[in-house]
Amino acid sequence: MIEDILSIKTLAEEDVKKADDLGTIQSIRIKYLGKKGILTDRIKSLSSIPKAERAEYGCVINETKDYIERIITQREEEFKTSELGTLLKARHIDVTVPGNFVPCGHNHPTSNVLEEIIDVFVSLGFRVEDGPEVELDYYNFEALNIPKDHPARDMQDTFYITDDIVLRTHTSPVQVRVMERDKPPIRVIAPGKVYRCDTDVSHTPMFHQIEGFMVDEHISMGDLKGVLEMFIHAVFGANTKVRFRPSFFPFTEPSAEIDIGCLICKGRGCKVCKNSGWVEILGAGMINPRVFEMVGYNPESYTGFAFGMGIERITMLKYGIDDIRLFFENDKRFLEQF
Repeated sequence: MIEDILSIKTLAEEDVKKADDLGTIQSIRIKYLGKKGILTDRIKSLSSIPKAERAEYGCVINETKDYIERIITQREEEFKTSELGTLLKARHIDVTVPGNFVPCGHNHPTSNVLEEIIDVFVSLGFRVEDGPEVELDYYNFEALNIPKDHPARDMQDTFYITDDIVLRTHTSPVQVRVMERDKPPIRVIAPGKVYRCDTDVSHTPMFHQIEGFMVDEHISMGDLKGVLEMFIHAVFGANTKVRFRPSFFPFTEPSAEIDIGCLICKGRGCKVCKNSGWVEILGAGMINPRVFEMVGYNPESYTGFAFGMGIERITMLKYGIDDIRLFFENDKRFLEQF
């Protein structure tokens, strides 16, 4: 009986030596040690062995089982190591070979101009504030002296979510929210996305705007002109001509539109400036006393000015771009120029 176990041990040794891959080794394990394996059958037959011989027979079977398990495991490890070496060799990377060039991204032109504008106003003592893009009708219109029946609402091309909730048409609601929260003196700019139902070569349904305002005692139109002229000269150059024209906005009184000398034709007249030599870039004015009353300020004690500009429009003028839609098409040929 013991000779039978020893012969199984010898056969297992020969099979393991002949194995040439991991799959064969796993088959050998099943052949000898599986549920229906050769050695497993011998273990199951222990009960039929005479008691006098059972202990010795069982000891030999256990030793043989441990031995076969050990040589199979050892052979498995050899194959695994060999396969890993082959895999690593196949995936070998020569670190001395120059890598492939991966182009780096960079800021969008509107992002560059927005950052430049923010830097100018921050250097003048303004702080940056933000507000919700989905806005209450009250903050977007009513608190800015634009009641529900006011004709100025027709100028805004508004996206309405409900009768009382809109996608903000300008960043001016931030002005109201800040003044409700803080007391003068205040110097704030509010950059952000705004939305209007309009699309052509100079308009898109979503664009970027900066609202700016200053409130304190004795603020005058002269302060507004000084701040905006400094901004224009910082962004467009010290020799840029500036012109203020009377205009109308419900939330400012008096109001003005600000033009700069055409950067394309240098004031001689061209298609961009419609042969006028001037290009409008923003609107501004002294904050209407009605707006102060809505936020709880005493218009007899405080005055202030406000202004607003479209970032895409400033970017178009700064870089000589004639179609606002180029900013949103993600054409690499266009973007790589900046």
